[in-house]
Amino acid sequence: MNQPDTSTLAFIGGGNMARSLIGGLVARGTDPATIRVAEPVDALRHALQQAFGVHTFDQAADAVQGADTWVLAVKPQVMRGVCESLAAQAQATRPLLVSIAAGITTVQLDRWLGGDLAVVRTMPNTPALLGAGATGLFANAATGYGGRARAAALLGAVGATVWIDDEALMDAVTAVSGSGPAYVFLLADAMQQAGEAQGLDPAAARVLATQTLLGAARMLTEGEEPADVLRARVTSPGGTTQAAIESFEAGGFRALVARAIAAATERGRQLSAAND
Repeated sequence: MNQPDTSTLAFIGGGNMARSLIGGLVARGTDPATIRVAEPVDALRHALQQAFGVHTFDQAADAVQGADTWVLAVKPQVMRGVCESLAAQAQATRPLLVSIAAGITTVQLDRWLGGDLAVVRTMPNTPALLGAGATGLFANAATGYGGRARAAALLGAVGATVWIDDEALMDAVTAVSGSGPAYVFLLADAMQQAGEAQGLDPAAARVLATQTLLGAARMLTEGEEPADVLRARVTSPGGTTQAAIESFEAGGFRALVARAIAAATERGRQLSAAND
């Protein structure tokens, strides 16, 4: 796994995703003194400082001073105003801009910050806090090799990274991996509740469901067999697994997943259009 360089990072926004990234970076050896965070909410700001020892500020303009990489981590609906307020500083210092906001394009970010800047759009997910994140990245034409390497090292410190050549596909990245942990949590909750309905103790049902998901994920990531092969391997003809799989398929499981991913992808496009 790549180790991030020692450049100074400024996080604009200290919410859940920023916290995940900061926590993962610090856990993997990044010096907290090189991380500056702008967060207007007192409780969040103080929690970040206490948990990780990073420098915190209530104003973004103060946080970006001396930082050569800015991580834009505010909500999509306020991104334009935040960027426009920092445009003069961005033009003066020419930082690498790394966005983790869903639905905001590199063209929009570059325009709001004054133009002709290196912008990398990324979509990490919350397992980054455990070093098990998955991030898609897209770099605009102004981002050179050094900027791409710096962005990849930053996000690679907290999980797997995938470069996307067509920015239009970043909404699909958001739908699959950015929002994806919530789908797994939904499945875990459904499995636990179903186990309880069959008479299992709640604590036992939780352990069985969550550990099964963990083990299955490890088989997918640590082995070479694709998901369909692994699924077939544990589905004996006429057995209990086949009965469950047939029930899933009869209920339109694949089509439901496809509709969910399509809905999340479309929402990403709508966010972009709404903030243009």
